[in-house]
Amino acid sequence: MAMQNPPHPGGIVRRQCLQPLGLTVTAAAKGLGVTRQALSDLVNEKAGISVEMAIRLSKAFGSSPQMWLSLQLAYDLWKARDRAAEIEVKDFRAA
Repeated sequence: MAMQNPPHPGGIVRRQCLQPLGLTVTAAAKGLGVTRQALSDLVNEKAGISVEMAIRLSKAFGSSPQMWLSLQLAYDLWKARDRAAEIEVKDFRAA
């Protein structure tokens, strides 16, 4: 069953990873080996979690890359469903 209106994974990073540890975006970005801008875009919900970022988050916070990617996929799919009626394609299925 699909999650209803799933949260952006960047918000989860902010609320469940950075805030409880008192980490600033700058300090967390340095520890993750990414730019401050890249992490800021993620936690401010302007960017998604890439495969590489999922691995970095997994190593830093003890979760699995699959969990982070699943969160991103659920969010992306939910957002795309809003536009599904506008997506036009040819139906290739056999009659």
